[in-house]
Order: sequence, then structure tokens, then C-alpha cells
Amino acid sequence: MTHISSRVKSVSGSPTVRLAGLVAEMRAKGQQVISFSIGEPDFPTPAHIVEAAKKALDAGFTKYTASAGIPELRQAIAEKTTKENGIAAKPENILVSPTKHCIYIAVNSLIEGGDEVIIPDPCWISYEPIVRLAGGKPVLVKATEETNFELSSESVAAAITDRTRMIIMNSPSNPGGNVFSKETIKGLTDLAKDHDLYIVSDEIYEKLIYEGKHYSPGSFDGMFERTVTVNGFSKTYSMTGWRVGWLVADKPLISEFSKIQEHTITCCASFVQKAAVAALRGPTEPIKAMFKEFRARRDLMAKGLKGLGVFDFKIPQGAFYFFPRYSMKVESRALAEKLLKEVGVALTPGADFGPSGEGHLRFSYATSRQDIEKGLEKIGKVL
Repeated sequence: MTHISSRVKSVSGSPTVRLAGLVAEMRAKGQQVISFSIGEPDFPTPAHIVEAAKKALDAGFTKYTASAGIPELRQAIAEKTTKENGIAAKPENILVSPTKHCIYIAVNSLIEGGDEVIIPDPCWISYEPIVRLAGGKPVLVKATEETNFELSSESVAAAITDRTRMIIMNSPSNPGGNVFSKETIKGLTDLAKDHDLYIVSDEIYEKLIYEGKHYSPGSFDGMFERTVTVNGFSKTYSMTGWRVGWLVADKPLISEFSKIQEHTITCCASFVQKAAVAALRGPTEPIKAMFKEFRARRDLMAKGLKGLGVFDFKIPQGAFYFFPRYSMKVESRALAEKLLKEVGVALTPGADFGPSGEGHLRFSYATSRQDIEKGLEKIGKVL
């Protein structure tokens, strides 16, 4: 007899992972599919990063490392965090782990069963399941077009109870593509201090900002000890398959977080950590070239979506997503399924990002300009 825990039963599999698998199956059968569904840069990992991994492999650097990460990578991350994010970090404030696992570690370490965690609605698909797997209660707070997909301090304040322990925020955001203003983050950090809350700040898209400026909550006065800053290499350096990222936190927190790391994955792959050092220390030209192309694709998709005449949207300030509202009276999952079956264009339904996402579709422009033009043309024929 199979028994599955109630925590696991309380969550569903990742819709984006499932959709990526479906697209792969369709392509394997010879079907042509244009995918606007996955948040994965289509650029190759820069050559100097790949070369660093090769050198590490050739040198036999294939054994266990320190669980928190190799010293030179923790040093490089600390220097980057201090210089670019305004957070005075030292190597002992760094834990190297896949980015999603960093969020899992932070949530599982900081909440008890039944504790409430405020998350934006809509938001990245995995926040709510991670909270549930930790035994917590996700509290969805609307962050829609009316607030530029930002969590307003007023709406968050109204959602705080005596069981609230944490706020999860994401700027630039997925799926909205917005960048939180300094005033918004200041309001959230003030609430965290007033109510003794933690903030988990997912900053994976921080290098992909076209308008506005990035602010890290951990850099605000009195926030370092109550903020977990999460980042990684997947988006900026086109390293999604390398599975490496990091979190920054106060040293006492790192000591506790490390227990989960030690009893789960032990450490990140050794040679991948060498590649991560090369990413942070190496030339920036490939990164600048990717950013320039993402901006061009954003502008191309904005023009194409506007031309279809059924979408209402704001130009995203960051990341590589549009999250437009459509005018047709049809559920987002049904519409996405129709587009995939009839014209071979994959999109992520807005409902997958939370109740407030219904009536939207997420378009990822992490694909070629040619596919953007062709895909929008196909969508236009159905709409």
C-alpha cells in the first residue's frame, strides 16, 4: 500500500516543467513548435565559462567540496554582493546551491508548520508549493497591473496576522517583468521590521533591467539580519542546466541553512563551481551582447502583441516576459491548449501563476526574433 505525505499531496507538479516536456515530445515526433513558454535563454553558455569547467574536469576537480561552496566562489559572490547590491557580505554570508534549492532551504529553515508566508499573486509557479512543502500556509496578495505587479505595502499590511513569518518578493518579477521601485521596497522592509518578519528576495533577474534600477531589500537599514537574498547564474549567464546559484544571509542563518544543504545535496558539483567563478570574474562582453538582444526582442514582441489587437499590457521593465491580459472570454489554460494544438505555439497560461493570473498569457521572449515574428503571426490566425 502506497502512502504519500499530505505535504506532497498538497502540491501539483510544475506546469512549466510539464509544458517543456510536452514541447520536447512534440518536437521529437517531428512536429514544429515555437515555444514562448520556458524561462530559459536560448544563447549558449559563454565560452570562457565552459572552458573553466573543462579545465576543472581535466585537472581532476571532481570530488566533494565544502558544503557551502568553494572559497574562491564564495569570495567572488561576496565581492559582487557588496559592490553591486550594497550588502556588506563576506564569504561566511554565502551559501552556494541551485537557486530554487536556496529558496527551499530558506523557507524550510525559517517557518514552522502553520506559519503564514505572503507571496505575490500572480507569482513564479514554485513559491506556493515550496511554502506548502515546508508545512506553511501561502497567503496570496494581489500584485496586478493596477500596482505594476508590485506588492503594495498597504495590501501586505492588511494581510499580516500573528502567524505571518515571511514575505517572498521577486524583482524583476516573473511573470510581470516589473521592477520594484525603491519606495515599494522601503515600505515592505518597514513592515518586516515592524512585525518581525523575514524577507526572501528572489533577485535572479537583476541583470536584466531595461528601465528602472534594482534595489536589494537586504541593503536597507536594519534589514541584513532579516533578509535572505537569492540569486544565481541561470538567467544572466545562460547557465540553466548547470544548476548553481547562491543565497546571502546573516552568519547565524547560514549556519542553520547549511544543515539542510549537508543532508540533501551535500554540495554543488565541484567543476560547476569553478565555471561559476569564471562567470563572475570573466569578461562581460557576452553578457552585454545577450542583454542587448533581449532588449531588441522585447521591443519586437511589444510591437507584435500590440498589432494583434486583443492584448492589453505594459512594456516590461525587466526579465524576459510579457504578461498581457487578453479580451476573449476563454480560460487561459483552454486558450493555451488551443494555440499549442492548432498552430504549434506554446505559451504558459496565466492561471498557472495564481488566481489573479487568469485572463493572461505569459510570453517568454527568450527565443529568436524569427520565432517571435513567426509565432505571433500563427497566434494571430487563431485569435
